[in-house]
Amino acid sequence: MMQSFQAAILTASDKGARGERQDESGLVIREMVEAAGGIVAVYEVVPDEFNILRDKLLSYADDLQLHLVLTTGGTGLSSRDNTPDATLAVIEKQIPGMAEAMRAFGLQKTPHAMLSRAVCGIRKRTLIVNLPGSPRAVRENLGVILPAIPHALDVLCGQSVECAKLRDHNA
Repeated sequence: MMQSFQAAILTASDKGARGERQDESGLVIREMVEAAGGIVAVYEVVPDEFNILRDKLLSYADDLQLHLVLTTGGTGLSSRDNTPDATLAVIEKQIPGMAEAMRAFGLQKTPHAMLSRAVCGIRKRTLIVNLPGSPRAVRENLGVILPAIPHALDVLCGQSVECAKLRDHNA
């Protein structure tokens, strides 16, 4: 099992990028990632612009080769909500079960959860997860999927396969 993982937090917020709002959701993500043994290697607040978001996601996966990218904000229906679209532009495979689990949990709290366009997927060996913009919803959604993330990262990084081969060889 992976001992620790490197993560990026990318907040999509026009007001946050202009310094008009504190990014409370990003702080919640940092707290939860660090409690799970992760290292936050990058934390950025950017405007909710498709090209900026896409380029950041590409950089985190391709250049920095981070294990996990957690976005917050920009998952709704507004014309300024571009995070899922930017994510879809860069991922190679979707992981619909993660997004479905977050929405299913959210529906127990509010019917508005079905309006989330959040996407989860992988690019190369990087897991990318879109989280909502509110601190409470971030805590709830990340709490739902966090137990599965270490195993997902092990599989993506090949460690789970290596462990299985080693066990089979020693048997």
